[in-house]
Amino acid sequence: MLTTGGLTNQSRQPEPPPPPTTTPRVLTILSFVLEKLVARNDRLMEQVDEVSCSSSARFGKRLNVFHGVRAPNISIAKYLERLYKYTDCSPSCFVVGYVYIDRLAHRHPDSLLISLNVHRLLVTSVMVASKMIDDEHYNNAFYARVGGVSKLELNRLELELLFLLDFGVAVSSRVFESYCFHLEKEMMLNDIGHTIEKAIIPRAVEYVTEISVEDTQSSSPPQLLD
Repeated sequence: MLTTGGLTNQSRQPEPPPPPTTTPRVLTILSFVLEKLVARNDRLMEQVDEVSCSSSARFGKRLNVFHGVRAPNISIAKYLERLYKYTDCSPSCFVVGYVYIDRLAHRHPDSLLISLNVHRLLVTSVMVASKMIDDEHYNNAFYARVGGVSKLELNRLELELLFLLDFGVAVSSRVFESYCFHLEKEMMLNDIGHTIEKAIIPRAVEYVTEISVEDTQSSSPPQLLD
């Protein structure tokens, strides 16, 4: 209690430290599913390249804008954790982002999710998802800094994603629940967990260290093949 003389001279008990930020299970299972899919598609690309380079040119053509010259050093799991840690988006954004990537695969079956494009697709889809479902979200410049791309490039990737999806970015509760069920099934089959967190978890955003998903001096989207 405050007195007219100010604070009492009693020692204050130290406050307990805040609990560490835990990685939502949805990130664990998403990284597992995506890493398995990317590894399979990378092997497919290698097999096609061995048969005929001209035939492989048709794969991933629509996703060329998302391609890097080489695969980033950061893994999918660590990249998802980074997005979650710094962007303060809800775990639901990662499910909705996965819905967008899956819609791309169905709308453009000739395009493959591979190690050259998965990181850019993730940061773009999660950013768009946060704009759709979160009450508050960071702007493109912040997502670009977290994701390791320039703001100009992320702006272009966002437009490209929207056009590839024909601006079909609305996700109904029924569709959302069906994807959660699918991911929870993957969890049980692979003994990863049981439920997916769907609530927004408040977190403090720390200083964002710089990364880059591209090890090249060229700012133009590279082609998959010369």
